[in-house]
Amino acid sequence: MISGARRRRGLRSFGEINLIPLIDVSLILVVIFMLLTPILVRSELAVKLPKAHSAAPVSDHGTIVVQIDRNGHFILDGAAVRADRLEPELVLRLGRAAQKSLLVQADRAVAVEKVVQVLDLGKRLGVGKLGVGVKGG
Repeated sequence: MISGARRRRGLRSFGEINLIPLIDVSLILVVIFMLLTPILVRSELAVKLPKAHSAAPVSDHGTIVVQIDRNGHFILDGAAVRADRLEPELVLRLGRAAQKSLLVQADRAVAVEKVVQVLDLGKRLGVGKLGVGVKGG
């Protein structure tokens, strides 16, 4: 009987789950999603900017970019925004408006009225600098 009791003690089952492989797979998936998200967002934005001969590069520091695609949909810093939510989203992003810039990039096929609407909204919110994005050429 003693040998049977020893045998039972020697054959212990593990009641713990090994979490290290699960954590490894989760971190790999997070890295893959972090790398693919900007690529997927950029590939969906099809805004053909008009050309200008005196185009100058804009510094990215403190610049909020509003894109308008050819269907008139608004894209604020890479995320699609409905027209009625554009003003509240801009208010959230502006904070200290006098130090921020608003850059409007509109497709060539977009009516000027949409661009003026966004520029007017930026002016009402007190944006320091307003600009229209164009392609250098």
